[in-house]
Formats: sequence, C-alpha cells, structure tokens
Amino acid sequence: MSIKLHIERLVLDGLPVTRSQGPLVQAAVEAELLRLLAEGGLAQELTTGGAVPSVRADTICSAERSPARIGRQIAGAVYGGLGR
Repeated sequence: MSIKLHIERLVLDGLPVTRSQGPLVQAAVEAELLRLLAEGGLAQELTTGGAVPSVRADTICSAERSPARIGRQIAGAVYGGLGR
C-alpha cells in the first residue's frame, strides 16, 4: 500500500509552541501519522483514497514542551479520530 499524506494547514492554538517550532511540530505530526497508518492501517472507507476535511480528535497534554512529542501526540489523536 502506498500512503501519501498532505497536511495543508496545521493550527496550533493554545499550545506551548513558538512560531519557529511550528514546522518541527508539523514534521513530527506527518512522520508519526505516516508510521501509524503504515503499521495500523486505515478505516475501510478511506482505503480507496480521498480527502478528509476535518477530524474530531482527542485532546492532548499541552504541558509537553518538545515539538517532536507534541507532534507525536497530535498524530496519535488524529489517527484515533480517523478510526480503523
């Protein structure tokens, strides 16, 4: 299976992230989400492709300060919201 992921816009409202850390968080989200999709699969209705305009996701721990960890938390929440 070939997975292509494109995040057009990532809004980091209320997180302890500086403007310069935003790209680091986005890269971590993309990398972790790709890993989760490759390992855990995807909901059947999404396996044929398509766009998902929004995903309802669980909250994350905003006390975390590392951009990489914040990105991994966001990816996990998004993956959980996509369902399997």
